[in-house]
Amino acid sequence: MSALPTPLRIAVVGGGIGGLAAALATARAGHHVTVLERSARFGEIGAGLQLAPNASAALEQLGVLPAVQRNAVAPPRLVMMDALTGDEVTSLDLRSAAYTERFTHPYLVTHRTDLHTALLDACRDHPAITLRTGHTVTHAEQDGAGVHLRFAGTGAKLTADAVVAADGLHSRLRQALVGDGEPVCSRYVAYRGALPAESMTGRMSQHAASEAVMVWAGPRMHLVQYPVRRGELYNQVAVFESDRYTPDSDAWGSEAELEERFAGACQPVRDALPLVARDRRWPLYDRLPIDDWVHGRIVLLGDAAHPMLQYLAQGACQALEDAVALGQALGGFTDPADAFAAYAGQRRQRAALVQTNARRFGEICHLEGMGATLRNALFSTRSSEDFDDMSWVWTPAPASVPAP
Repeated sequence: MSALPTPLRIAVVGGGIGGLAAALATARAGHHVTVLERSARFGEIGAGLQLAPNASAALEQLGVLPAVQRNAVAPPRLVMMDALTGDEVTSLDLRSAAYTERFTHPYLVTHRTDLHTALLDACRDHPAITLRTGHTVTHAEQDGAGVHLRFAGTGAKLTADAVVAADGLHSRLRQALVGDGEPVCSRYVAYRGALPAESMTGRMSQHAASEAVMVWAGPRMHLVQYPVRRGELYNQVAVFESDRYTPDSDAWGSEAELEERFAGACQPVRDALPLVARDRRWPLYDRLPIDDWVHGRIVLLGDAAHPMLQYLAQGACQALEDAVALGQALGGFTDPADAFAAYAGQRRQRAALVQTNARRFGEICHLEGMGATLRNALFSTRSSEDFDDMSWVWTPAPASVPAP
């Protein structure tokens, strides 16, 4: 590997968490970056997200961890509860010596907007990053001069030395390059949002005050709760499998089904359910892992490369790991195609493992009957300082740039 003679011109398609992180990592590696966001302005929709220590490590490498920590909460525990009985099944102590000795970075929970804003501010402050909104990429053509992007509703064209496709679950560039069809619907749907912490009453107020991440696991449904934004807001996500799913209709996963699925839950969960945001339903999708992330001078990143179900809370975390690995590769190779091959070689296997295991953990979380009884009995024997099951997920990949 030799030093780069001149900075590359890199276009990042997509201005979400993964795209902005990729832009920041690429600029910090010495290149000029243009971020192309299709919306009229940069922003994130959704509510809270969890940042395991692998994500905190990536944020530190990107130089934004202190900014994220200003608004995030460091929960003391991760707790699994039985959604039917209300009994605690198992927990992990995130403030124990066992945690701090094993993981050098904090476990954080934050609002998606707060994380996105920290990354956006860092990109705005970097002189090598240009941010453009209202640019929907419709075509990408490659030749000896680079990659030529065309945009919807305009005859404008942008030419870059290379392109990072960070355009999300329904990535247009992935569809054009890989052509593997639509994402896979899990038949599960989520209702989620954050509300003022003081809105939580009764037993729920006690859980909110504890600042723990609470996962209430039940048959084909679960509820997740944790504080965000310095503890001022409380994030709630209610997830369930729909019996009315059809692939050609949106008339499934309704509020009525939400109430039906949670009807047998314990009283604390029933008390919390009316406070779960109902303004939007979120069908849950993923894809099977693929090997072909790289197409000449175009590479996939984040959900465009490896969309996953949320059961390991690793979607944003893996996108941040992608960004760091991409920046390392672009700092070590003259040819962007070689850099992309090195990046993909470092990330493919790990991202695939998280994708497939997220599905499995969802199955475990949603067990019913004897399966749930056996799960609870097994999990209840675990120590709150036993991180063996999660260490492979929470331990960042080694900082290395393999040969392409």
